[in-house]
Amino acid sequence: MFYSDCLDVNERGHLTIGGCDAVELAEMYGTPLYVMDETAIRRALRDYKASIDENYGNGGMVTYASKACCFKELYRIVKQEGCGADVVSGGEIYTALQAGFPAERLYFHGNNKSEAELRLALEAGVGRIVADNPAELERLSAAACELGRTAAVYLRITPGIDAHTHSFIRTGQIDSKFGFTLETGEAREGVRRALELPGLELKGLHCHIGSQIFDEQPFIHAAEVMLTFMAQIRRETGVTLRELDLGGGFGIRYTQEDHPRAYGEYMRLVAGGVKAKAAELDYPVPYMVIEPGRSVVASAGITLYTAGHIKEIPGIRTYVSIDGGMTDNPRYALYQAAYTVVNASKADQSADTSVTLAGRCCESGDLIQENAPIRTCTPGDVLAVLATGAYNYSMSSNYNRLPRPAVVMVREGTSRVVVKAETYEDLIRNDL
Repeated sequence: MFYSDCLDVNERGHLTIGGCDAVELAEMYGTPLYVMDETAIRRALRDYKASIDENYGNGGMVTYASKACCFKELYRIVKQEGCGADVVSGGEIYTALQAGFPAERLYFHGNNKSEAELRLALEAGVGRIVADNPAELERLSAAACELGRTAAVYLRITPGIDAHTHSFIRTGQIDSKFGFTLETGEAREGVRRALELPGLELKGLHCHIGSQIFDEQPFIHAAEVMLTFMAQIRRETGVTLRELDLGGGFGIRYTQEDHPRAYGEYMRLVAGGVKAKAAELDYPVPYMVIEPGRSVVASAGITLYTAGHIKEIPGIRTYVSIDGGMTDNPRYALYQAAYTVVNASKADQSADTSVTLAGRCCESGDLIQENAPIRTCTPGDVLAVLATGAYNYSMSSNYNRLPRPAVVMVREGTSRVVVKAETYEDLIRNDL
């Protein structure tokens, strides 16, 4: 019935997640409310880790992409599952460290890292720093020398691949703000400079071609391009780079129109492509790093709202107002992201109407979904938007001075708060 194994319907006809009644969760913690299933998160991490071990002979690392969703408890879970974490800011580094995450398993990305962030990463002993551009290489070298450290470095390469996703989430094509571009020779020069600058140890290369990708071919093509470049580096410099980070971007099912491949199958097919290309080039199969984010947490999460005013415009549409909106889920307003909406109070009943879910912000574009099939609801019903575990909490805001909702983690019928709901006092905490 649902696209995630953590969702079900109980004898009361209510939606459940992780064995917990969604309506009861709404009553207990209030709405809006983020709910995430711990078992589903752990299962996804274990599946990725097992697929890496199986296909690369224990020669790889799963690094969870923090940007999808991060808070201390999530870092603790990732740590316990033996994975690394992809971080893109000083704030993500700090949060991970405060959660007791091992610094050597942090991979630091980003296209405009500040001096303070580079120093924080070096002082903490972050495992890999992914240099994005020539200026960053220079600044990183200077900081490393000043601190008496050696930075283990990847170069982010723009491989010139269009992953056929939304333009906002394509990152591998030549016209991108990220990385050293292959076509222009910038990547080749970046390698040369990384090898000669003091305080740097070039460990490998990184690429990321986009997000919400269903086809394995772009990943295989990216791997082939990167291995070809690594072989070129060996010919020209005599240096054999041993590590390759292929990024993330694996798609998930938001609606019935989405048909993602099983993640283990992704890994098998991409590994086959990597091994074949390495054999063709007589190049050692590198230590492989992948960065799943959305595919770890998205399907494990839902957002609960309480239905308010219902406005029917005959022949046009029906608006169902909710007590959240673009402040807790900006993805529809940003790029019309598709979601499945369920009346959690009547989850045992099939959809019989379509509605537009309208947020409470003072913006006409504050919508969560348009023309969403749903069971007819009345004010007070609890509504669930599915697969919101990624890029909802992490992209939330205080627009209109709305406090951010709590995050509740569920597991086998129990629930606990892992991020407290903000209060009005929190909103003015930094005001002078």
